[in-house]
Amino acid sequence: SRPRSEAIFQRALELVPGGVNSPVRAWKSVGGTPVHIRSGSGARCTDVDGHVYIDLVMSYGPLLFGHGHEPVVEAVREALARGTAFGSPTEGEVEMAERITAWVPGVERVRLVNSGTEATMSALRVARAATGRDGFVKLEGCYHGHGDSFLVKAGSGALTLGAPDSPGVPASLAERTLVGSYNDTESVARLFKEHSGDIAAIFVEPVAGNMGTVPPRPGFLESLRELCDQHGALLVFDEVMSGFRVARGGYAEICGITPDLVTMGKVIGGGLPIAAYGGLAKWMNLVAPAGKVYQAGTLSGNPIAVAAGNAMLACLEDPTVYERLERSGARLEAGFLAAAKQAGIPMTFGRVGSMLNPFFSGAPVHTFADVLATDRELWTQFFRGMLERGVLLPPSPFEAFFLSTAHDDGVVDEIIEAATGTLNSLTRA
Repeated sequence: SRPRSEAIFQRALELVPGGVNSPVRAWKSVGGTPVHIRSGSGARCTDVDGHVYIDLVMSYGPLLFGHGHEPVVEAVREALARGTAFGSPTEGEVEMAERITAWVPGVERVRLVNSGTEATMSALRVARAATGRDGFVKLEGCYHGHGDSFLVKAGSGALTLGAPDSPGVPASLAERTLVGSYNDTESVARLFKEHSGDIAAIFVEPVAGNMGTVPPRPGFLESLRELCDQHGALLVFDEVMSGFRVARGGYAEICGITPDLVTMGKVIGGGLPIAAYGGLAKWMNLVAPAGKVYQAGTLSGNPIAVAAGNAMLACLEDPTVYERLERSGARLEAGFLAAAKQAGIPMTFGRVGSMLNPFFSGAPVHTFADVLATDRELWTQFFRGMLERGVLLPPSPFEAFFLSTAHDDGVVDEIIEAATGTLNSLTRA
């Protein structure tokens, strides 16, 4: 039982919309009262009732080295002693920019902001200014924050103008958003054929992480690059989730494709709120005060967040980090698939390095439609079974799991053991 979590949640319901400060935390997909966390250490976190869990949420991606990574904690402690915010430039901001521009393909200039949503909103403004066009393409199943232009769903036809996906989003704004399908080149090509002169950019998560983990099909990202080049549009990689997690230079380093603009977040803050957008100098020099595209933020480049991020990025200079993460990811994938096979439950797995998750489906998962066709009720049962066995998963079938270097072989084996027991219990239910 979790009486303290339940009591806290009841208090929150009277004060905060839905009792949470971000919707997925409400556990609407899985039911029940959300676990309220008190602390974390390494690969584990402890809730307010004293239950300890192996954590596969990892703050949705930032904690590449686990909770309480000492270099990050120490950097925050030192920065805090110097002051919390100044409203003036600091050297740490330049150090972060030096690392990002050295590592991320296509990023020659970078601007720090406070959240992934700010980064994508700002990148869209740059793309519109660069091209003089208002429309842009987003892909069903990819998430780019809660900016108005991005909260858009596909309309009734395959080739359609977007429709608002949230009250408060003007239909006139949503209509400038064209919706294609991730991993479906033809759907995007049709949009360009119909609306070529009005498309400023394509926004894509190069590794989809907000419908579970769905890697790009071979040739898909290449085709987006070609379409942008043919039609004078900008290619924007949203690497808020995949950046610095799947490789030091993000997925752009792995696929060898250079985007025009990149949005980044999560890992670059080491768990503190910070994000960035960057790209080729000719585009980023449009941003004020170098150019006329206005974007500002009182706490952008906050010295505490920058200190945490620089400490985190410094740790990525160790060439073994991604080898260790890949080893753990491959071990977990193999263990899950073997356990599912033994239990007679159809499962396929989405994984790029340490971004990963199972889908309850006997068919491959490449598109958002494929994700919707998976057995989400079975996933909910799996979530609850894993929780009772001491493994905390993201409370939604549409969220990726994340590993850290603290998830060593022993921890991964514990997760596989819990998954084996859970899957066997599902077959008997």
